[in-house]
Amino acid sequence: MQEKKINGKTLRIMIGDITERDTDAIVNAANNYLKHGGGVAGAIVRKGGQIIQEESDRIGFVPTGSAAITTAGSLKAKYIIHAVGPKWGESQEEEKLKNAVLSSLRLANDYKLKTISFPAISSGIYGCPKNMVAKVLINTAAEYLKNYNTTLELIEFCLFDEESFRYFKEEFDKI
Repeated sequence: MQEKKINGKTLRIMIGDITERDTDAIVNAANNYLKHGGGVAGAIVRKGGQIIQEESDRIGFVPTGSAAITTAGSLKAKYIIHAVGPKWGESQEEEKLKNAVLSSLRLANDYKLKTISFPAISSGIYGCPKNMVAKVLINTAAEYLKNYNTTLELIEFCLFDEESFRYFKEEFDKI
């Protein structure tokens, strides 16, 4: 785990299981229809309960680059922020990914949350290169902490594997 202070707030990178995080919100790498079958989304519903899928079904469609919020069922977190990142090859992936992160951070702020944990959005079955994902996520979070008045005190990236952590650490070390 590594941390940096930006404007008195904490930016953190770590390896772990995002479903076990006790932050106010965890971010789910979601698809447009919030159908949580595989990857991070599937793990969240398996551990948090069917209520997460039921609430997601009521929301319905979320455009790529946007986010929606539900409760977190029986997880330690209070909320799930469902961020829809891009699929590799659909064009404007970096911009869409940045918008998904900003949408998530704004939702967290709207709900007056203090802590949030992100996975490496779009780097799994959506196929975006891990180095690009790390660059966009780290830089977007750092810019947000530098430039916005926010209730968030901690933005963390909870990464599933060593390879993702290495890419995130490279970008983290540059800020």
